Amino acid sequence: MRNGLSVDVEEWFQVGAFERVIAKADWDGLDSRVAYNTGKVLDLFGETGVKATFFTLGWVAERNPGLIRRIADEGHEVASHGWDHDRVFTMTADAFRADLRRARTALEDASGQRVTGYRAPSFSIDQRTPWAHQVLAEEGYAYSSSVAPLVHDHYGWADAPKDAYRPVAGSDLIELPITLADVAGRKITTGGGFFRLFPAAITDRAVSRANRDEHRPAVFYFHPWEVDPDQPRVARAPLKSRLRHYSRLGAMAGKLRGLVKRHDWGRVDAVVAIEAERLQ
Repeated sequence: MRNGLSVDVEEWFQVGAFERVIAKADWDGLDSRVAYNTGKVLDLFGETGVKATFFTLGWVAERNPGLIRRIADEGHEVASHGWDHDRVFTMTADAFRADLRRARTALEDASGQRVTGYRAPSFSIDQRTPWAHQVLAEEGYAYSSSVAPLVHDHYGWADAPKDAYRPVAGSDLIELPITLADVAGRKITTGGGFFRLFPAAITDRAVSRANRDEHRPAVFYFHPWEVDPDQPRVARAPLKSRLRHYSRLGAMAGKLRGLVKRHDWGRVDAVVAIEAERLQ
């Protein structure tokens, strides 16, 4: 079964873990590593022959149009991650709409592709944003992969469906939630820091369970900064944030290479197209 492979493209300093210690006004003065790191990811995908979806910040696209063009030219999907990583539940519906439009313009100008997919920063569509899917539908998005159906200290919507679903009545918009794994009775997302920190076998089991037992595709995600053990350290960030962000960065590329070889992966829009037929 084809599974969704996704990359959330953002700079190392744009993550939620550092938002209280690095001001947005300082971003342009920091060491930009997103083009280099995303290039490493593209090289890895080229070596292994897989295609993926790159959920990219508009802020990144505006400053790195050549990178976005390369993603598109190599056969990957360019999708939206919003403008500058503001969580959806911090916005009003009007501010969210403006954020979507600004990001989409930058992404489409740089890629030459129509952008039809969206992922909220930090999976921040939840019970606090009852208007978010409606806005996405009105803006012409085909799908969102913005919901994590679990409890977490930074994100999560525990009561949300775990399978793909249509969140807006009368709309073709599909929500494709991130896949969950089990660790000692606790639900975690398949990807990101959890994938770095825990044995890859946990993710393998989650993908296999989704495919074999639940007859649905899995969705996996990670960030380009996670393959960069040489990135700057933010010493003034909270200890918990530093542990989450920097642990096992050196192991990530090798773990990814193994994961993409053990399962069938593809672009998220292709997975959504299959799910759309199932939901008819």
